[in-house]
Amino acid sequence: MHEMSLAEDMLQIIEDNARSGAYTRVKTVWLEIGQLAGVEEEAMKFCFDAVARHTLAEGARLEIIATEGEGRCPDCHKTVKLAERYDPCPECGGFPVEITGGTEMRVKELEVE
Repeated sequence: MHEMSLAEDMLQIIEDNARSGAYTRVKTVWLEIGQLAGVEEEAMKFCFDAVARHTLAEGARLEIIATEGEGRCPDCHKTVKLAERYDPCPECGGFPVEITGGTEMRVKELEVE
């Protein structure tokens, strides 16, 4: 489950930010996850709760914001929405569609004390 290492990396970002931001507790984390990132939301929530124990993020609520997958078709040259990584172009059926968005994961915002 790669979500565990992603949750550990996310916690490291939060702790690094806490040192520079001078806060001692995280109440809510808003995390953007692209639809094509290959991250299971429920697994991420479970892993975040596990790695946050005994840290400044213990008990923090993890709010996941899903962002759409996006790609550029090599045949019709349109930018299209993609539900899955290897989907053909929904406009013309062209394949393979070059992924241009929806693979990212980032901490968007923190609510802290």
